[in-house]
Amino acid sequence: IDAGTTTELMIDYIEPRRNVTFVTNGIGHAKKLTHLGFTVHILGGEFKLETEAIVGEETLIALDKYNFTKGFFGTNGVSKRHGFTTPDPNEALVKQEAMRQTERCYVLADSQKFGMVSSVTFGVFEEATILTETEPPEGFSGSKNIRVAK
Repeated sequence: IDAGTTTELMIDYIEPRRNVTFVTNGIGHAKKLTHLGFTVHILGGEFKLETEAIVGEETLIALDKYNFTKGFFGTNGVSKRHGFTTPDPNEALVKQEAMRQTERCYVLADSQKFGMVSSVTFGVFEEATILTETEPPEGFSGSKNIRVAK
């Protein structure tokens, strides 16, 4: 599970009785998942206070040993042309590498993120299922990779 406020909210909906191991670069995520009784591995690297994310070269090296079945990622922007974007190049590298090693990628994006573009692209629009809370805005409706989560 990628660091970020939207992905952290998702943790409240994970059934605690499932036998699942999580890998995250989010400090708050690791604490919440551990309190729910899950096995949690946290990636090493530089700690960013603003987002409580672990990033940097050490994080990328740590990611290299993992293969993920499912990955959940946050984003600052969703664009058909520019894909999934974030303002921080170091966070983008971590997201990009984790997505590369994930069998099924899910991007969590509230409706305000559609049509927004931040400075760094970390994923291609068609390469992930987008989970959002409402029907997508005009220009995105009909996209086969968008799911409304309720």
